[in-house]
Amino acid sequence: MKSPYDIILKPIVSEDSMNKMEEKKYVFKVRKDANKIEIRNAIEKIFDVKVKSVNTMNVKGKVKRMGAHSGKRPDWKKAIVALTEDSKEIEFFEGM
Repeated sequence: MKSPYDIILKPIVSEDSMNKMEEKKYVFKVRKDANKIEIRNAIEKIFDVKVKSVNTMNVKGKVKRMGAHSGKRPDWKKAIVALTEDSKEIEFFEGM
């Protein structure tokens, strides 16, 4: 069984994700094999909040060049988690 801390890898901090916080939406990088139910349970257990919905998307890694050599960054999965209206906010993002 996967631990909630294994499913949620890290929060995504960007201008767009900070704007979504006003709507009680938070963006996380998650494991590629995690599904929406596992992500919902992990967020509820880690942060003690109520999740309204989870949207996920697979992000393709960029192709990067270093001189004559080219390589590719790894693909990863992003989850946008919306909290219910009566739920408290996630304290991890406070003060950012």
